[in-house]
Amino acid sequence: ADIIAVLKKRFPSISSPRHDDICYATTNRQNAVKELAQICDAIIVIGATNSSNSVRLVEVAKKNGCDMAMLSADAKSINYQDFKNLKSVGITAGASAPEILVTQVIDKFKEFYNITVNEHKTVTENVHFKLPVFPIINS
Repeated sequence: ADIIAVLKKRFPSISSPRHDDICYATTNRQNAVKELAQICDAIIVIGATNSSNSVRLVEVAKKNGCDMAMLSADAKSINYQDFKNLKSVGITAGASAPEILVTQVIDKFKEFYNITVNEHKTVTENVHFKLPVFPIINS
């Protein structure tokens, strides 16, 4: 939105992208991170460094008050001692990161700390995609 505002100021006749160009899952994750940033001492985003979605989630966390937000590829690349004096850590993942990676981070935290896991649900996703129809050709 900030970039589009600058572009519109410089090029008044430019067309901006439609609001729905960001997929619903990306929008939902960013909104959830905004909420987590208000209640967590740190946020870990699981995802690849070349994933713009994952990188953006870290930026959103920092912009919304969580200075200790970081991107991590997996459970092995986290220094768990960095969290020893914190009360709450939010964990999320980029849209393309498999859920098992989040589970592995939680399991690794359990090795170092006595933790309670609370799922922070902001929205129920109920979007369903129809499978494409493929014609059957008999010869």
